[in-house]
Amino acid sequence: MATIDRRNLLLGGTALTALAAFAVLRPIGASRAAEGDFPFKLTEEEWRARLSPEAYYILREEGTERPFSSPLLDEHRDGIFACAGCDQPLFESATKFDSGTGWPSFYDFIPGALGTREDNSFGMVRTSLHCSNCGGHQGHVFEDGPPPTGLRYCIDGLALKFIPA
Repeated sequence: MATIDRRNLLLGGTALTALAAFAVLRPIGASRAAEGDFPFKLTEEEWRARLSPEAYYILREEGTERPFSSPLLDEHRDGIFACAGCDQPLFESATKFDSGTGWPSFYDFIPGALGTREDNSFGMVRTSLHCSNCGGHQGHVFEDGPPPTGLRYCIDGLALKFIPA
């Protein structure tokens, strides 16, 4: 039987405090998709009808999925990874690699397919990625990827659909 000592009690309290702070900083249900005039437009009702609740949360509210939960993590066939919101091609399968992070990762994207913006959520500075066609949130880009770009486009699998070649 596990015992609760002072250290575990403090760690648990700190974790609960952090989660509460995140909830205050990022209200549930608030649309956070990239702002702008995108070619592909739907009303919020149309987005909700088009996407599963989980995909809506990621694409329209900038949520994320649990690591290692996406079936696309193990997708290794030739093809294209497209936006799950509007079907715009985003990544070629040849640029996919196993980053060990638990999310589909790519070292490059199809030119013009993604937009970026600074993301200051959760007390850190990151570069957020969105589909240039519909504004749907895809994930983030980090500077710890393989050659030739040195970048890791860390993408939520539910934000993507795979189209085999």
